[in-house]
Amino acid sequence: MLGDAYLAIIRFMEMGGDVLWLIALITFLMWTLIFERFWFFYTEHKSLVRESTERWEGRDERTSWSAHQVREAMISDASDRITGSLPIIQTCVALCPLFGLLGTVTGMIAVFDAMATQGGNARSMAAGVSMATIPTMSGMIASLSGLVGSTWLRRKVDYEIELFEDHLTLDH
Repeated sequence: MLGDAYLAIIRFMEMGGDVLWLIALITFLMWTLIFERFWFFYTEHKSLVRESTERWEGRDERTSWSAHQVREAMISDASDRITGSLPIIQTCVALCPLFGLLGTVTGMIAVFDAMATQGGNARSMAAGVSMATIPTMSGMIASLSGLVGSTWLRRKVDYEIELFEDHLTLDH
């Protein structure tokens, strides 16, 4: 059963050409980073907010210009830690369809090569057509799946940064 699934995946990857391995690698990296961000929000985020809030509340003075600068630095540091690898995730989302198009181009080159060398043999052209369409489909699916995760993360990051700013009050 597991061996059949493995063989089916290998056949699919071979039909899509070498670019499909690159799309798979980018997708794996993208989802690893997405799960890392989920893990961050589940485990480390609350302690980050608590420690920063305690440090801010522990200050004697919070109304001067220098206190405002300290607050901005704390917000900037926390914002960087909350955002984490989100820009890399968004880059992976954008790269997947581009590598799919690269697979389309390489597949079409294989089709044209088959036409030139074998005079339009349908069987040899079919392999090139599948090598042209499978990476496109795979790149789009990978990008769409990553878009769901990165959109949720972007909203969560924006919300948490805004909430963090609200925790560092200036009223006393």
